[in-house]
Amino acid sequence: MEFSTGFGWTRLPLLAAAFILGSALTLQAQIIPPFSPPAAAVPDDEEAETAEAPSVNDPDIMKGIDVDKLDWSQLAVDAGTGIDPMAAKQRAQAAAREGLDWSSNPNANGSSAVTVKQSVSSFWDTRIGADMTLASEPRTMSELLAQKATNGGNLPQSSGSAWATATAPGAGAIWDKTAVEARVDPGAEHSKIGASLTKSVPLSGDTSLTLQNGYNVNQQGTTAVPGLGGYVTRNYETDQSAKVTVTDTGTSIVAGQTLSTNDDKWLRKVGAEQKLFDNVTVSGSVGETSQGTLNKSVTAGFKKSW
Repeated sequence: MEFSTGFGWTRLPLLAAAFILGSALTLQAQIIPPFSPPAAAVPDDEEAETAEAPSVNDPDIMKGIDVDKLDWSQLAVDAGTGIDPMAAKQRAQAAAREGLDWSSNPNANGSSAVTVKQSVSSFWDTRIGADMTLASEPRTMSELLAQKATNGGNLPQSSGSAWATATAPGAGAIWDKTAVEARVDPGAEHSKIGASLTKSVPLSGDTSLTLQNGYNVNQQGTTAVPGLGGYVTRNYETDQSAKVTVTDTGTSIVAGQTLSTNDDKWLRKVGAEQKLFDNVTVSGSVGETSQGTLNKSVTAGFKKSW
């Protein structure tokens, strides 16, 4: 197959020379000639007066323009690239919020706690994610012995669970917010689904009361062994709590009770929480157990809600 044009290869140098000549003439026509002063010099004072005194016949370029409606944000655009730096930064932040959010923290036994989460929908504030514990492979014999020593003689195993949360509005004056959470742990054959109804009531000044009712279903499975098949057990649980919060001091007092199918009575619990500074709190609680003893705990740490 042959391909040919009407010009031919012999005419290519002539066409190139004509194109270069035309470009040079066009460029020369576009060059602004240097300013040459007039033959008769004008005194500096008279020249300044002539430049500063506009003519009454000059058109008013601002006529019919509302200054309050001008888009002053255009001044933030980079003249060289035509990009608004503030808008570009906001788009990058929005993309980071909508994308996957990864975080990792090392554990004492050599494993790493990895959390990944992503926003699915902003309509009901729906999020999905996974909490994983990733065991590191020992590279030397000393690391192998150290991991076994900190894990009761066994090597740490990787595990993980997947979860999903959604927050919806309430039903008028009955409650303010509805939260639904589901979690599945395939390794432990455990799954949980729960819902909570929250009602906030302002008391006086900076004090507020939060009432919450929760309902949970826990399912636990067992692995089948030779001669004995696996089975699944379900536990239904409900809890009620009231929380009084003083915003100025960062103090919260909680009282509640829990009832489940594994217990035949309500188990009551009281506690308090004190905020020291940003996201760092100290909390303590005293609660009943199904055996009749009291469960006491005092914790302190970093707490952040998202």
